[in-house]
Amino acid sequence: MPNTVRAFRAERPIAGRTVLQIIPSLESGGAERTTLEMAEALVRAGARALVATEGGRLVGELQALGGEFHAFPAATKNPFAMAANVGRLAALIAREGVDLVHARSRAPAWVALGATRRAGVAFVTTYHGVYSANSAIKARYNSVMAMGDRVIANSEFTASHVLERYPFAAGKIVTVHRGVDLRAFSPAAVAPDRVRALREKWRAPADQRIVLMPARLARRKGHRVLIRAARLLRDAGRRDLLFILAGDEERDAFPRELDRFAEEAGVQDIVGRVGHCEDMPAALLSAACVVAPSVAPEAFGRVAVEAQAMGAPVVASDLGAAAETVLCPPACDPAARTGWLVPPDSPEDLAAAIGRALDLGAAAREALALRARARVVERFSVDRMCAATLEVYESLLEPAPAG
Repeated sequence: MPNTVRAFRAERPIAGRTVLQIIPSLESGGAERTTLEMAEALVRAGARALVATEGGRLVGELQALGGEFHAFPAATKNPFAMAANVGRLAALIAREGVDLVHARSRAPAWVALGATRRAGVAFVTTYHGVYSANSAIKARYNSVMAMGDRVIANSEFTASHVLERYPFAAGKIVTVHRGVDLRAFSPAAVAPDRVRALREKWRAPADQRIVLMPARLARRKGHRVLIRAARLLRDAGRRDLLFILAGDEERDAFPRELDRFAEEAGVQDIVGRVGHCEDMPAALLSAACVVAPSVAPEAFGRVAVEAQAMGAPVVASDLGAAAETVLCPPACDPAARTGWLVPPDSPEDLAAAIGRALDLGAAAREALALRARARVVERFSVDRMCAATLEVYESLLEPAPAG
């Protein structure tokens, strides 16, 4: 993408058009946050921004940004319900004069594919994750995300994955990295009392340093690896650390499994689950180190980028798109480092990297923070992502007629 992006102006080809995004729900997560960011960008560009979804905690924010919420059973994976949804979505497209539909998840993407073909409007997909495909049926189910008139990949890693799995998408794939809201994720924007309130909520004593893992409680995120690393760090004499697991819980037994695992490792007193965090900028600013120890490839790795935007030292698994977002030797000069990349599923390497991050002197930590934030500003801003996505939309649309 060029270094300069077009500003959001009313005379853009998208002005006067109606774009509908469809996503299962608006509870939390990277895809959901991007949906809101694009809704705001569309409104600023003079377009209507519709979102068809079952609802969620972010609906109010969507509406405050000028987006329009349309209640729609987009989360269903029942084939019969999905077939009925094709007609329902086609009717919504016709009723609201939708010019383009953007699908951000597989089940609603199948519905959107059928509805857009019926309605004759443009269809865009975003490949937000690296979907498992352990059977021909699953591979076929996933393939819809490569069937858009344009296919947005959220990293070069994701783009390569799509092309490898679905060669028919060649020529339609556009890489648009996820963006961070630099207004919210800025150290200067977080008042000290926000950090203080969060530490009090987490019952973090003033003499303990926080190692933060902001991630949904899911097996692929690597929580067990961090717990084992916590034991290694304690055994090495680091007694001033508190390991905070901040994220939504899956509807299964995994959170309780983690509690038992921490108890078996003897670190239950320094590992805490705090659930969903409403103030992630303050959480990242409170951390002495932020970790993303995934054991499966991340399509982008939002946590690592947000942590760097806040100037927090970050340690991530060297999987997926991590090398695109975290600069680390030997891929760069040591003086250009913005974080640490470690082999996945290795508590020893994770513990060692956390230790190196914690041992940074004040000057070295400040220099790392400045480098990391500067790179995020240059490459991973929300404005950059939104401008690039608007250009994808505009590549499929003629300018709206005058008057």
